[in-house]
Amino acid sequence: MNLVWYVAVGSAVGGASRFLLSSFIQQRAGTFPVGTLIINITGSLILGFLMRYALGSTSVSAETRALLTTGFCGGYTTFSTFSYETIALMEDGDYRRAAIYVIASVVLSLAATFLGIIAANAVLEARVR
Repeated sequence: MNLVWYVAVGSAVGGASRFLLSSFIQQRAGTFPVGTLIINITGSLILGFLMRYALGSTSVSAETRALLTTGFCGGYTTFSTFSYETIALMEDGDYRRAAIYVIASVVLSLAATFLGIIAANAVLEARVR
């Protein structure tokens, strides 16, 4: 039950961070859902780094891992919002922008996860030296 509180705190911070950052970006971006796109990409980067680092190191406790991954990243990323916004673009007949949004979200989020893993590997290697 203790882990639930770590996840709850991480989720609250992640959700608030998502709201603030996404709103800040979207107010300046126009109608294309750039805020959600940036959140998905950065969330993938953060999760990739955290998982690789946490599983490759004994310095991250189970509680901290739950707080940061399931909690923070789960509250921060927005693929449910992504799905809704894609459908909204399609319902508006904007299939081209919907396709660009889907492709950019998936490809860039996968690339960001990969970069997060590379960054964690570099940090883990630096710790060994």
